[in-house]
This record gives sequence, structure tokens and C-alpha cells, in this order.
Amino acid sequence: MLKIQAHIIFKGRVQGVGFRFTVQRIALNLGITGWIKNFANGDVEVIAEADREIVDIFLNKIRDYFKRYIIDEEINTTETAGEFSDFEIRF
Repeated sequence: MLKIQAHIIFKGRVQGVGFRFTVQRIALNLGITGWIKNFANGDVEVIAEADREIVDIFLNKIRDYFKRYIIDEEINTTETAGEFSDFEIRF
């Protein structure tokens, strides 16, 4: 399987709704490594590393859970360097 690194920016009402903690829980349950961080402009940035299929499941779970809050998202994927060992919330 091909491991990828996905860089995602979620836009909408994605702060103040438990977004980071829920995304972290989903990531840990799926074995995804990386991090999540709020931007000052209200967006949320995510770096997720895993097999492409797992990242797709991860994104679909986030979209389903926060469908009322996510307005848009930007996703860029690259091959992963495997630089993370867990999934953390960054401040």
C-alpha cells in the first residue's frame, strides 16, 4: 500500500466545536500520524500520514461528523517521509 502525507485546510465553522479533539480521536483510532492546528483566521490545518485508503476513510469520517460545519477544504497529497509517530494537537 502507498503511504501518503495529506495536508488539509478545513474552512467553515471548524473552531469552537470540538473539531481538533474529535479529529485527533478519529486519527488515533485509524492509526494515522501527524497533527492538527487552529489558524487565527478560523481555519484548521491537518497533516495526516497513512495508507491512502486509510486517509480517505479519515477524511470521510471528518466530513460526515462535521458536515454542518465544514464549508470548504483544500487537500494536497505527497509521498510521506514517515516523520511522525503519533497524532497531536498543536497550539
